[in-house]
Amino acid sequence: MPASAPLPPLAYPDRDEITVEGVLRALADPVRLAMVRQLANSETELSCSGFDVPVTKSTLTHHLAILRQAGVFAGRQVGTTRYNSLRRKDLDALFPGLLDGVLAAPR
Repeated sequence: MPASAPLPPLAYPDRDEITVEGVLRALADPVRLAMVRQLANSETELSCSGFDVPVTKSTLTHHLAILRQAGVFAGRQVGTTRYNSLRRKDLDALFPGLLDGVLAAPR
């Protein structure tokens, strides 16, 4: 049985590359906003399968990539599992109050 190829590393921008436009664009989608809320309310990182959203696995992967590319999420790989964390410290330092305001908005 051939060994499976390693998953590519998870890429996300450095703090100084995150833009408010990119963050707002990522948060504008209701599914991605729900994912951010779930992670903000979680005491730990969430694996990709840990999100409760009404989309297919491939669509979830797409949403996760957008959130990482915008700098909202960071990810790390452990074996075949990818864990996601909210880049709250970075977002709060760059855009004070933005994330709190978005998370406090009515659903």
